[in-house]
Amino acid sequence: MPRPRRGPGEAHIPRGGTLKHTAVFTFRSPVAREIYRALFPEMEEMGPRSEVRVTLKRNDCLVLSITAEDISSLRAALNMWLRLISVAMEMLGMADTETRNGEGAAGPGR
Repeated sequence: MPRPRRGPGEAHIPRGGTLKHTAVFTFRSPVAREIYRALFPEMEEMGPRSEVRVTLKRNDCLVLSITAEDISSLRAALNMWLRLISVAMEMLGMADTETRNGEGAAGPGR
């Protein structure tokens, strides 16, 4: 008998019997590969009560999947990873704007 599919954010019980909570976010962006590369070093620093996977599909789709033992751990991990993604997108946007305006790292006319 096939197992019913879970939607994002629904709780599930793995084989060990411990209740887990999962949230999955998908980001489509032309700079998804650069965001993934910026986040890659952070994937080594995971909390003890949550599991995080960041994957790149094609070159324009970033998938963030977080599983945690409890809701507060899920919320904490979501806050951190969504903020990291937001900061990476902001920095890439600033770098792109400076490149288009002919400004280097030192700023205009320097």
